[in-house]
Amino acid sequence: MANAPFRRPEGRPAPAPGLLRRIDDFARLAFPGVSTAVLLVLAAAPVSLPSPVFAVALPCVAFWTVFRPAAMAPPVTFALGLLLDLLTLAPLGAGVLVLLVVHGLALRFRRFLARQSFLAVWLAFCLAAAGAAGLHWAMQALLALSLPPLAPAMHAALLSAGLYPAVALVLTRLHEAMRHAEGAP
Repeated sequence: MANAPFRRPEGRPAPAPGLLRRIDDFARLAFPGVSTAVLLVLAAAPVSLPSPVFAVALPCVAFWTVFRPAAMAPPVTFALGLLLDLLTLAPLGAGVLVLLVVHGLALRFRRFLARQSFLAVWLAFCLAAAGAAGLHWAMQALLALSLPPLAPAMHAALLSAGLYPAVALVLTRLHEAMRHAEGAP
């Protein structure tokens, strides 16, 4: 049975996966992490507003962890957290820890969240964003041995919660396109 050819639903044998199929599978697996990294770099562009890098990282990591957990694995989340720290000039490890905690929470509740309405998922994300911003602020305070201002953390939580619907809309369409491509023969 292990050497049996692949079968299409209509019973005809399908061709064995070739190089192009493997490249396609790898691209779909790498897309969430690579696209999130690109968004973080784009969000770090110098503008006169406070940096939205943290607010872009949270919804991407949470969304992909819930809907494509294999693609947003802990090593990918660790690398994104390190990139977050480097782009925001935060103490190394603060963003890593925060994104890994968000990843862990999203992974823990993924089966529940995947079945909920958008509003319920958004409200859960808002709570996670507030907690993540508070944890990030606490990590910065602990690593710098001084209390940083609270306003940037509140701004990051509110901006992240406000960006989630737009980010989720785009990522949902991309996720559906990838699911459609995976279902095609």
